[in-house]
Amino acid sequence: MKEITDIKGTFKLHNGVEMPYFGLGVYLSKDGEEVVNAIKWAVDAGYRHIDTAAIYNNEDGVGRGIAECNTPREELFVVSKVWNTDQGFDTTLKAFDQSMERLNLDVLDLYLVHWPVNGKYKDTWRALERLYNEKRVRAIGVSNFMQHHLDDLLSTAKVVPMVNQMEFHPYLVQQELLDYCIAKGIQYEAWSPLMQGKIFKLDTFKALSKKYNKTIAQIVLRWDLQNGVITIPKSSKKERIISNSDIFDFEIATEDMTYLNAMDRSKRFGPDPDNFDF
Repeated sequence: MKEITDIKGTFKLHNGVEMPYFGLGVYLSKDGEEVVNAIKWAVDAGYRHIDTAAIYNNEDGVGRGIAECNTPREELFVVSKVWNTDQGFDTTLKAFDQSMERLNLDVLDLYLVHWPVNGKYKDTWRALERLYNEKRVRAIGVSNFMQHHLDDLLSTAKVVPMVNQMEFHPYLVQQELLDYCIAKGIQYEAWSPLMQGKIFKLDTFKALSKKYNKTIAQIVLRWDLQNGVITIPKSSKKERIISNSDIFDFEIATEDMTYLNAMDRSKRFGPDPDNFDF
């Protein structure tokens, strides 16, 4: 198991960049005061990792939140993603410039290909490689890439992705893909760790919540980290942001980790990377 210390702890990417293993996701956070406040509350609580995307339509607010949070820029790890309609070499470079203008940043910590758009993701990746070589981004990666997408990408890539951000929760572990990424040095990261709220209805997690005297969300987020998976729970509520981060004073026992990992049903709550239409 990778070492887990506190909310500011990091996992080292294969290029040596330290990526905070716990962060704030801002999907569905409204641009303006909602996302600005969420970032301020998160940073005040110790978060150092903020994850957004062009399609979230809140990069302006994320930039404001970063500027107003009274924490040095170099202490924060900021992530964004290129959307599907912008994929391709030249269009990705243009989209990156637009994201950076909205974020009001000079350098991005991590830039991801949001989905594996057939016929485009290789050219998109070449654009990310250029941005990386020009030191406009500290790390580059992908999101929603299955093993066959990664195999195809790696057949021509000059830089191995540092990160693969995937839907990941007890009903969708995808251990073979996780093991593949570990073998390739690609850091796994979770989106939708709470199964879009469905996790709160499971008796298993109600029992574990009582056993560890922790909320169900805290159990799941801690499970992510103990699997070596970076996690970015999304919330715009101050109390939830603070509560989600209270996962560094306990450890899930090995037998419970094994049981939770065995809950995998290959069940998705989000789109299938092999069959999406947006």
